[in-house]
Amino acid sequence: MMIGKVSGEIYSTINHPFYDGRKLLIVSLEHPAGGYIIAVDSVGAGVGERVLVLDEGNGARQVFAADNAPVRSAIVGIIDSVDVPGRD
Repeated sequence: MMIGKVSGEIYSTINHPFYDGRKLLIVSLEHPAGGYIIAVDSVGAGVGERVLVLDEGNGARQVFAADNAPVRSAIVGIIDSVDVPGRD
């Protein structure tokens, strides 16, 4: 699992049928730090929100209950806050 912030959306006119009606979001990674990932939204996340991303194909397919879907990463949670004991 990774933590990131949604920085944008991707729109396409031609795509695999699995993506019809689903949002593809660009997530700037916070932990692990650096880079970005493109993930399919499963929770209604939007630009500017911190999210929890599952980046493992089989797990992502299970989230969508789609055994043969061409998906690797899924947004599975919107983060309200992060509390790390011992850090201010």
